[in-house]
Amino acid sequence: MVLPSFLRSVHGSRTFRIIAAVGLACISLLTITRIVQADAPKTAKEYASDPSAMVDAYRHVEAASVSDAIEQLLHQKRYMSHRMQSIFPTKFAGTALTVLLVKQENHDSDALTGMLKAIDTGGAGSVYVMKVEDGSNIAGIGGLMGTAMFSRGFSGAVIDGGVRDLPQLKKIGFPVYALGPVPSTSVGHYRFAGVNIPIECDGVAVNPNDIIVADQDGVVVVPRDRAADVLVLAQKLDNSEHSMYPFIETFHSIQEAVKQFGRL
Repeated sequence: MVLPSFLRSVHGSRTFRIIAAVGLACISLLTITRIVQADAPKTAKEYASDPSAMVDAYRHVEAASVSDAIEQLLHQKRYMSHRMQSIFPTKFAGTALTVLLVKQENHDSDALTGMLKAIDTGGAGSVYVMKVEDGSNIAGIGGLMGTAMFSRGFSGAVIDGGVRDLPQLKKIGFPVYALGPVPSTSVGHYRFAGVNIPIECDGVAVNPNDIIVADQDGVVVVPRDRAADVLVLAQKLDNSEHSMYPFIETFHSIQEAVKQFGRL
């Protein structure tokens, strides 16, 4: 390498090594600065104006932080109970497509047609949220419906009812939360009662296009009109908690960690 004349005189000297080290440090600092700037979180206003970015960001925060953020901001509990279980460890987020089935014995071949049409109206990022009236022992979703949702790019499904055909759902990797596996059918016992209407799923109000966040801790419903504010606070709570882990491992004190970060 050909060096400038003012560096040739110091090449190999301690001065040269210092200059080189400082130069590398400056380059590293500039690189880190660019990364930090690129990764800087958006504001609530920015998320509100970019719904797709907002939903994507929800895929990277923990359901527990989202639940805490809702309690702090809205003073509400909008998480589903321990009864709502995933068929395999999973994490997803998306916009609610709601469906209601009401209990009604029938011999009508079209009684559930609306339920199937609802699936065909959904697309990438949809979360199928179904209320099966008094249906803890009735499968609201199975392999055929799950395969259709998977093929259309749904993020997942949350069923206030049962689920069946688990081998197929696990095979294709389609995430479903439900009250438990059952071999039963809704055919002949239920009737479709509406799509994209307000419903109650496991005791939580769900409106069309609400944000559904699910991971191994459970399912949380975020009201769409406050989703941006909740997201920004949830990100802060996530960052705080994740910063506490190495602090606790280093100083061996959860009390000191809580004092330092104010998070529990």
